[in-house]
Amino acid sequence: MTTRIVELRRGILKKNDELAAELRERFTRAGVLVLNLVSSPGTGKTAFLELTLRRLTQAGAKAAALVGDLETDNDARRLAASGAPVRQINTHGICHLDAEMIGRHLDDWAGVELERLDYLFIENVGNLVCPSSYDLGEKVRVVLLSVTEGEDKPLKYPTLFNSADAAAITKIDIAGPCGFDRELALHNINEIRPGIRIFETSAKSGAGLDEWLAYLAEQRKVLKG
Repeated sequence: MTTRIVELRRGILKKNDELAAELRERFTRAGVLVLNLVSSPGTGKTAFLELTLRRLTQAGAKAAALVGDLETDNDARRLAASGAPVRQINTHGICHLDAEMIGRHLDDWAGVELERLDYLFIENVGNLVCPSSYDLGEKVRVVLLSVTEGEDKPLKYPTLFNSADAAAITKIDIAGPCGFDRELALHNINEIRPGIRIFETSAKSGAGLDEWLAYLAEQRKVLKG
């Protein structure tokens, strides 16, 4: 029975990787920078993305977002207030997004053309385990860690942090009242993923957003060659 489960899992991941490779080629041809944002529930991922979309839109950049949740379209409606095109993906109990979901929702997203976008953000389902195994064709995977979660999250969930290209510490404005040990958190992140780019951010105060936006511009420049 165990062998059968392992074989099924390998088959599912193989199919996902093949679809993700096709998506990555599609994104590259279109010249759009795709980012996969992953975190546990309550990290402030939606607030972080909302401010990012708002700032990009105000600067004249063309950005859009796909939002993953088990149920409801609450986050999508919230993000749409930024002025960017947003589409909800409800997984109905599945704890992660996969490449097939992304491709299907892109194909029938009326009014959105990849070639006209500068950035496409994918807000994954709140989970630190399942999303680590599923490539979505993204160029950049960003893991978010809130000061309210504790400094040992990278050590508890090493697979996700090790697979990330960048990390964002959120809610940095309340680090003091939460007793957050900044140096220990930075150490733990680098212990798992040495040299990873880390941003210390606050959607409330705007801290770290200029540095984050500069990073996005750098990554898009690299993508465009």
